[in-house]
Amino acid sequence: MKHRQMIHSSSSPRVGLLGGTFDPVHLGHLILAETARDTLRLDCIHFVPAASPPHKQGQIVASSADRLAMLELALQDNPHFAISHIDLNRSGPHFTSDMVRLARKELGEEVELWFLMGLDSLIDFPNWHEPEVIRSLTRLAAATRPGYEIDFAPLEAALPGIVHEVTLLPMPGVSIASNNLRRRIQHGGSIRYLVPESVRQYIREHNVY
Repeated sequence: MKHRQMIHSSSSPRVGLLGGTFDPVHLGHLILAETARDTLRLDCIHFVPAASPPHKQGQIVASSADRLAMLELALQDNPHFAISHIDLNRSGPHFTSDMVRLARKELGEEVELWFLMGLDSLIDFPNWHEPEVIRSLTRLAAATRPGYEIDFAPLEAALPGIVHEVTLLPMPGVSIASNNLRRRIQHGGSIRYLVPESVRQYIREHNVY
């Protein structure tokens, strides 16, 4: 059974939300966003850099200013990509459900709002703070990975009906993690072709990691 909702045509603006620490932003983030934009026929993707998410306390390495600067460089050549400051500009705690509330209020009820995540995040979704709020305010889309299967039974047991709400986005076989990139940099390894060249140069010139 394919757990995928139908994508209906609509005259309402269609906006995707992609949150993350982007520490640093890498090609995996960009591929996910572009895949979602193309597959879901979104008008734009709002990248939402997180200030200090509770589940990553003490794990964020780069400053908000550096993460924002790298994100601006990475997105500058795509007119469908934008940056939202709604999480950076508010006081904590920085739960995703609160960010989604603010995004919905800012964008308006007429916007068809999609929340984008990776498959690993979908698996952990029942453990998030107020997942029902995110479900009620957005449509959900999760990026799949070739050869990676998910057991929907525990997810459905925790959040009944969710398997019929989530749209699965087939992704190219690219697996890049920001923590692995930071480790490469700290050990003198190359991150060329894993991040946009402008981001690689920024990291080198500003000694971010």
